[in-house]
Amino acid sequence: MKKQIKRILTELSKRNIYIRKIVRKMFFYKRKVSYLKYFRKNEVNNKIIIFEAYMGRSYACSPKAIYEEMLMDEKYKDFEFVWAFKNKSDHQTIKNLESATIVKYGGKKYYEYYSKAKYWVTNSRLPEHIIKKPEQVYVQCWHGTPLKRLGYDILAETQNAMNTQEEMIEKYNSDAIRYSYMLSPSKFCTEKFTSAFNLNELHTTNIIIEEGYPRNDYLYNYKEEDITRIKEELGIPENKKIVLYAPTWRDNQHTSGVGYTYKTEADFDYLKEKLEDDYVILFRAHYFIANSFDFEKYEGFVYDVSKIDDINELYVISDILITDYSSVFFDYANLKRPMLFFMYDLEFYENKLRGFYIDLKELPGDIIKEEVDIVNIIKDINDYNKRHAKTYKVFNEKYNYLDDGQASKRVLTKIVNE
Repeated sequence: MKKQIKRILTELSKRNIYIRKIVRKMFFYKRKVSYLKYFRKNEVNNKIIIFEAYMGRSYACSPKAIYEEMLMDEKYKDFEFVWAFKNKSDHQTIKNLESATIVKYGGKKYYEYYSKAKYWVTNSRLPEHIIKKPEQVYVQCWHGTPLKRLGYDILAETQNAMNTQEEMIEKYNSDAIRYSYMLSPSKFCTEKFTSAFNLNELHTTNIIIEEGYPRNDYLYNYKEEDITRIKEELGIPENKKIVLYAPTWRDNQHTSGVGYTYKTEADFDYLKEKLEDDYVILFRAHYFIANSFDFEKYEGFVYDVSKIDDINELYVISDILITDYSSVFFDYANLKRPMLFFMYDLEFYENKLRGFYIDLKELPGDIIKEEVDIVNIIKDINDYNKRHAKTYKVFNEKYNYLDDGQASKRVLTKIVNE
């Protein structure tokens, strides 16, 4: 019954902005009242640090990198580590999480720990009703160098199934006013985060820590045995090369009762016919995507790896990346491996959904719109890689020059003040 009511309210909210505002206010005040009980009762403990990634969906990204760096440093041995997950059971068997308390995202323990933890570390927006005390430290890691516009930078005419531009701005603002620190991997990112999160108007431009992305440390520190292990866990044949296909979500595609959805536009029949002898494809949906995918007819060729927590493990085993407008290519560029940009809906996406921060001529790879071009490039991938060698170098010098495998250490020295 609750799910049915929520589905009805969601559908009404999509159709009518005034109903949406009423519904959201109603839920906001209900949750805020619940949180205030913990906020008033608990004092801040300087030795508690709480982590979450992608709103409790994953054990990944910069929160994971920072946490694992703390585990290796004796200086933090007396800290209590807490991780929040939507599905606790999916993460309780992870070895490194044996040192942490695991709580249900949005549950009573979640509220309790946020009300008393000195440090909050996340890579996405926190719920608006969680109130930060003056002595608490909120570290916003974010989850990538942005290609597409964010927050205050989104153009007025863009389409979003669930939010107007004004509503998006409100969400970004309510989060940004709580930040103690925000991580940035480059001068470019610092500039875009400053405008997207309105830091000039908030007079908080000094919160930026520009030291590289902790999330990318793994791309410099992984070992060959990691590659062997990951391939074995996924059941990928040793004699096949790997294409990672990681498209992003579309703001205008939302299904009531499900969430944001994605329709795979790639012609996997054609790709299978042309590539299956030498390649497999790892399909990685964006974490917002709620629908499932049926790749049964492509068994042994297409692997759905959307549920793998940490995309870094997919990066390091992949020989080629195919994406569209996802920020994954900024991180993958650290590996200096070939990338293709399958932008079959480029004009619509650029003009109606988001718009971009950079000139697409800077992309470290070709923009393609047809599967035949994917196949032709992959068949001649060595030549393609040589042709783009200089592009990779120039790109990394502008966007990834601080990534070196040590960003977590540098960030920790600035955010943890004992």
